[in-house]
Amino acid sequence: MVTVVANNLKTKGIKAIEEVLLTQPEAPISVHGKVKYVVMSQQQYQYLRECELEAALAESKSDLAGGRFVKETVAQHISRLKQINAVAQ
Repeated sequence: MVTVVANNLKTKGIKAIEEVLLTQPEAPISVHGKVKYVVMSQQQYQYLRECELEAALAESKSDLAGGRFVKETVAQHISRLKQINAVAQ
């Protein structure tokens, strides 16, 4: 994977990122030899967000199928959250 060096970003600007994104979906940015940031196109970002949402939906469906849920009123839910917070403190 090609990495954009921070100094290249300073001199070439966005062009340095655009060049990398022509050949790969993400452009890692390294500072002092270590990757600290990753830049991607809006299209790639949207794709990853959709993947996250699909994974969350699959997890929710699995929890429902496995009986791992609580059915309660709003008041009961707030009371349960207060109890959980009290124990955590």
